[in-house]
Amino acid sequence: MLVGYARVSTTDQSLNLQTDNLEKAGCEKIYHDVASGVADSRPGLGELMKYIRDGDTLVVWKLDRLGRSLRNLIDTINNLHDKGIGFKSIQESIDTTTSGGKLVFHIFASLAEFERELITERTQAGLKAARARGRLGGRPSKLDDKGIETAKKLMQDTSISINEICKILNISRATLYRNVKK
Repeated sequence: MLVGYARVSTTDQSLNLQTDNLEKAGCEKIYHDVASGVADSRPGLGELMKYIRDGDTLVVWKLDRLGRSLRNLIDTINNLHDKGIGFKSIQESIDTTTSGGKLVFHIFASLAEFERELITERTQAGLKAARARGRLGGRPSKLDDKGIETAKKLMQDTSISINEICKILNISRATLYRNVKK
């Protein structure tokens, strides 16, 4: 069974173009959402994922209607594949139920993985260069050396509770113990 999915970003846009093409492609059931591509809440897609079964094929008018990003799209299609569900995109002529469609999809997936690895390499190189210049990164400590000394002195006074010390220094218990341990 062919099951369609259509999505528009705003209520000003119309689903007609997509639904007409999905019906023409032979979709027996069509789910839709009016939501931004980056929105996590897409109830129509959620219902579709509950409905679609092994042997069915999910059909979209365009790839960007299904995925928020290339990584999200690849994850979604891999999830479908694991459940025995095919995928077709009308505009891009991708059909993962055919060997050619699988090839095109795997090329996309490989390019996305390559891009992620490049980003990771650049990030690591940037962090290494920053460390070489003496920058450690991360969030600055709430307590400087003077604050740590103050905390240690306050902790020696048993009449002051840990909670009171934390209130005085405006820090959490974890911050207090982490810095005093140094």
